[in-house]
Amino acid sequence: MNRLTHIINILMALLACQDIFADEGMWMINDINRSLETKMQERGLKLSAHEIYNADAEGTCLADAIVSLDFGCTGSVISRQGLVITNHHCAYSDVHALSTPEQNLLEEGFWARNILDERPIPHKKAYLLKRVVDVTAEAEKIQTCEKRKNRPCGTRRLSSILEKRWARETGLEAWLYSMWKGEKYYMALYEVYTDIRLVAAPPVCLSAFGGDIDNWEWPQHKCDFAMYRIYTAPDGRPAEYAEENVPLQPATYLNISTEGYRAGDFTMILGYPGRTNRNSSSFEANFDVNVNLPVCNELRGEQMKIMNGWMNRDEKVRLQYADHYFSLSNIQEMQAGEVACSRRFKVIDRKRKTDEALQQWILARPERCEKWGNLLPLLEEKYKATEEIGKNTTYFRETLIRGVHFNRVFFKLNALRNDLLRSNGVVPKRTFELEGGPDPVEEKICRTVRFRADDLACGGRKGAASYGSQILEEYKGFDLRLEKDLFFYALKEYYEHVKPEYWGPYQKELYKEYKADTFDVVALANWLWENSVVSDWERMRSFLSEEHTFEEYRADPLYRFFEDVKITGFSSRLKQVEGSPDILSLNRQYAHALHQMKQDKGWTDYPDANSSMRITYGTVGGIEPRDAVINHWYTTTRGIIEKYDPNQYEYRLVPRQRILYREQDWGPWENSEGQMQVNFMTDNDITGGNSGSPVLNAEGKLIGLAFDGNKESLASDLYHVDGYNKCICVDIRYILWTLDRYAQMDRILLEIGCR
Repeated sequence: MNRLTHIINILMALLACQDIFADEGMWMINDINRSLETKMQERGLKLSAHEIYNADAEGTCLADAIVSLDFGCTGSVISRQGLVITNHHCAYSDVHALSTPEQNLLEEGFWARNILDERPIPHKKAYLLKRVVDVTAEAEKIQTCEKRKNRPCGTRRLSSILEKRWARETGLEAWLYSMWKGEKYYMALYEVYTDIRLVAAPPVCLSAFGGDIDNWEWPQHKCDFAMYRIYTAPDGRPAEYAEENVPLQPATYLNISTEGYRAGDFTMILGYPGRTNRNSSSFEANFDVNVNLPVCNELRGEQMKIMNGWMNRDEKVRLQYADHYFSLSNIQEMQAGEVACSRRFKVIDRKRKTDEALQQWILARPERCEKWGNLLPLLEEKYKATEEIGKNTTYFRETLIRGVHFNRVFFKLNALRNDLLRSNGVVPKRTFELEGGPDPVEEKICRTVRFRADDLACGGRKGAASYGSQILEEYKGFDLRLEKDLFFYALKEYYEHVKPEYWGPYQKELYKEYKADTFDVVALANWLWENSVVSDWERMRSFLSEEHTFEEYRADPLYRFFEDVKITGFSSRLKQVEGSPDILSLNRQYAHALHQMKQDKGWTDYPDANSSMRITYGTVGGIEPRDAVINHWYTTTRGIIEKYDPNQYEYRLVPRQRILYREQDWGPWENSEGQMQVNFMTDNDITGGNSGSPVLNAEGKLIGLAFDGNKESLASDLYHVDGYNKCICVDIRYILWTLDRYAQMDRILLEIGCR
């Protein structure tokens, strides 16, 4: 690069950092009105609103090519043969499930050399949106009718009624979406495909280069993509997996652009963002940022250290825990960033100003004052009153529920108990129905009926695997050495932070037994572990093969300890503290009042993300994250070589990568300066669920995939901070180069018209 070009790039990066084109908003795909269309066209869009979303069944549009993958990630159809591209981290669990110690596809990568090699993924679904309908009037009519009959009609009841009706009338899967917490309702209609097969997934040294260290950071250098294919029955209709199924013939697909982009260029993202809470009060935000999340972040951070230590020592453990650790680390770092950014950008103070404006607006009219005059004082009072129970609940959930893996055995044992009761003619009562004490009939069966778990079929279904085999199967998913360390940590944190009034009777008994001058939590943990059949596979196998009553299962010290307290106990205490109206209903009223105020004042107003399809637009550009620091808007393979460290797992490269990077044969995928661009930044407004979303240029062509946000954007689920919200994307040309030079997947390049 010559000096003049370098100076020009710096100036362009500086210009892009001004965010003069940035626009906040995750807009409903069906709500691209004339005003929004005009704004996007002023930023550079060369399409009309109807070319993006078109409810007319006879027309096609970009939205027809956008796929929700189980409403966890977004994908795009990019060929006439139903090929779908998304992020590798969206396919991580599927690749992990297909991996074995002998063939670790996470480390080796997966490339289907022909169509017969494409691997079916059980239970995976792809949702293609057909249209969105405003059903607010219909929903209100049902609510009024149910109220007259003195029947409750919350969102769940309303969804059940409306979704069944729309599904029956259209033959499509119907999902009801509540916007602004019930201010408006929309019905989304989907064609759902259930034969989904994995086509391509690069190894993690490519797809996740930099790993957790680079997560939420910039610069990044990840080739974060994977490919699936949607299959249908021979007649083109959705169908379960079958050998005779054929690739989907889509209504349309996205075209790929290899022309690149420049700072300031228009970008557009269509996808399924999962959840934001921007329409929340300062009181709710304060509870998350200063009460709930700090506890979660501290506990998960220590759990990750325990897991990482064992994973670095044992490759078998790494494969066992790879998926869980990957998910946990992503959430933990994101939420830690949410706390840090909320404090840095004074999000609570900003929301307090909104609350003050809302209160003034309410008091300005008698009818508003009558309806909401006491709303904000009540919210403040309720959140303060529930801080203690909220913190105790979080500690319980993050230690005894989420803090260990082996408690999945207890879930199976509870299911075994219920099937035992059913096989003896008793319908088991639900947990909340037992608050008055155990049912004597159930207890008699548990004390007297002897059985072998190996003889009892799961779910009572004929031909189903026995509970014995199912329980032992769970042990394949965890390492008991690691689990012992997690359990010791969980026990210590539970007794240290959860107040004794919330402990169960057995937990109190054990505490007294092991407390002399000080509480010996290590001795207690050792006793529980060593005296349980659950903590040893061989002891568990032997116990399951013998005749026992369920009371004998329940006498196991670990099982007894974990089952001594239920989340329902914490929930009951919360209800007592809240009183009426509860926080949920007050939050709903707050959202309604805020929406009406924004409408009245003409402020920017879009509903919080809720896994419905949204559109966001912005521009390519860098960022000034801190004083005197300027980040360029794209990275190249040079950064991969600079970060390479064979002694650090996150920054390792396989020999083939090193050779290809050294040769610098970028082919037709290089940029105008002979470089291989890897990742780039835009200021599109995104959140979780947008992973894998297509990044489109002004003509609606695919230039990359969204896969991450920057550290400075991590308060965005609560508040959009202008100038700091960035979307990190993988360049489609780097993906194509990987398919071409690294994987030699000529058949895919031909299929998508890039060969």
